[in-house]
This record gives sequence, structure tokens and C-alpha cells, in this order.
Amino acid sequence: MTMLAAVAGLAALSTSAHAMDAAAAKALAQKSACMSCHSADKKMVGPAYKAIAEKYKGMKPEELAASIKKGGSGKWGPVPMPAQANLSDADAKTLAEWILAGAPEK
Repeated sequence: MTMLAAVAGLAALSTSAHAMDAAAAKALAQKSACMSCHSADKKMVGPAYKAIAEKYKGMKPEELAASIKKGGSGKWGPVPMPAQANLSDADAKTLAEWILAGAPEK
């Protein structure tokens, strides 16, 4: 096996091991009432997830997860986002990964 093939194989394993379950992430967003203020592609009370993904392109999911849990105001206008402190770190990270990916359906 060549070194290139070995690296490609490891990359494929890494990608599949961390594959996002978009349906589960969307269900979590619905269960957590995120979808009351956000949608994938339309501004509602809060910005669209695709706009968030664009603005925060390159952000680590852990950073966005911390922001989701903390809440905040002034980043997207005058309407504050309430803290989601009851989310587990794992669930907040799942949501953050999904949002940063543009809230894909699949």
C-alpha cells in the first residue's frame, strides 16, 4: 500500500466516523425550540442557519456550541437569543455542527 493510499484510507475513515446525522440534529433543534426562531434558509425572529454558517465559516463547533448555551445579543440585531443552558455539551455541539454545515436535510 502506498503512503498516499494509506492517508486517503485514514481520511475516509475519519470522515465516516464523524458523519453528521442531519435528521437527528434537526429533530434536536425542533425539540429544543430552536426552530421557533430559526429556519434553514429564511430569517425569522433569528437569522437563518445558512446565514449563520456563512458568517461563522471556519468557526469551531465548540465555539458556536458555547454561544448557543450562553445566549447573547447584538450579534444579529436587537433581539436577544435566550441561553440554552439546559442543553448538554454534546447536544449543543451536535446543533453547532449542523448549523455550521448550513442545516442540511441529509
